[in-house]
Amino acid sequence: MASRNLGGRSVSRGGGSGGKKSLSARNAAVERRNLITVCRFSVKTLIDRSCFETIDDSSPEFNNFAAILEQILSHRLKGQVTWFGYESPRSFWDYIRVACRKVSQNCICSIENMENVSSSRAKGRAWIRVALMEKHLSEYISTALRDFKTTRRFYEDGAIVLGEEANMLAGMLLGLNAIDFSFCLKGEGLDGNFPAVIDYTPYLKFTQSSDSISSDEEELRTLGSSGSESSTPENVGPPFIMDENSWFNKCKRVKQKYQLTLEQKGYLEELLRLRENQLSESVSQNKTLLQRIEDSDLAHKLEKEQLEYIIVELQDQLKSYQSLDQLSAEVSLSQTSLDPGQSQEGDGKQDTLNSISEGKEDTPSLLGLCGSLTSVASYKSLTSLKSNDYLASPTTEMTSPGLTPS
Repeated sequence: MASRNLGGRSVSRGGGSGGKKSLSARNAAVERRNLITVCRFSVKTLIDRSCFETIDDSSPEFNNFAAILEQILSHRLKGQVTWFGYESPRSFWDYIRVACRKVSQNCICSIENMENVSSSRAKGRAWIRVALMEKHLSEYISTALRDFKTTRRFYEDGAIVLGEEANMLAGMLLGLNAIDFSFCLKGEGLDGNFPAVIDYTPYLKFTQSSDSISSDEEELRTLGSSGSESSTPENVGPPFIMDENSWFNKCKRVKQKYQLTLEQKGYLEELLRLRENQLSESVSQNKTLLQRIEDSDLAHKLEKEQLEYIIVELQDQLKSYQSLDQLSAEVSLSQTSLDPGQSQEGDGKQDTLNSISEGKEDTPSLLGLCGSLTSVASYKSLTSLKSNDYLASPTTEMTSPGLTPS
């Protein structure tokens, strides 16, 4: 290696390529660690958010996760070399389409046949959403990573899917199977004309949850020690005192979680006892209501029987009234069919009454008698007598010596 001294400073000519390689290796390692760490934070925020609301396309946590996963799968992806020697860019969907064919009941064909999704990037975004709804995203990634030959053919050296971080990625995505996602495959998130952009703002102010057993600082330290290529044996593991403190913190968090679980257990037992009391009260009320219904049915049956008996009595009375009407009609018919002799005697009596009424003044007794004689039945009998041929004239009867007044 040639070198020369310029004013007390030695400049090396042959060390430029080695410095560039070490710098590029460092940048690649930092990029891998950043993407994996942000992906882990994104998965945690998705799980926390799913406890309060449904995750869909409008959720900023999901949009950020989809952008992170897209950049991870697109990290150091090789371009496609054409017949003319030109290299055209690829999308991670080209790798997923080939590497995930072995997954049972995969959605590759359905994504390929979607009409509203045309570009390769848009198909990859649609695949992420469908795999999350099917709860098979971790299975897809694990199957693709096991196909090392295909992965090596699509990615360059230093890619995340070719490093140790790939196994961590499959384990992190396994927690997303507990979330129920709901996506619309015709939304703006499937537009393949614009690249995905990661929003790092929520993770710069990320705070550790009290329910989490593991410490984020420890996970970051472990991730940095395992993923760094330039790490030395001196800084691989933390001191023993730090390990003791970390174990103490873990035990403390486990104790807090146990106490919280114990309180929740007591609350659920109290709630169960309250519900059992309410159930017993409901059963007793139900029995009381059933007894009331039976009593009401019995009372209704008795009332129905009484009403039927009253109806029978009324029908009997109605029949008796009809028989009385028939009897009165027969009596009236029998009065109209009197003998001629009886008619003459009645007519003689009527003439005698008329002569008496001419000679004397009217008295109340006579008026009553006249009223009875001028009734409808008497009138009918008189008309029948007048129409009889054997009826004698009143003048002859009035001149008879037996009927003349004294």
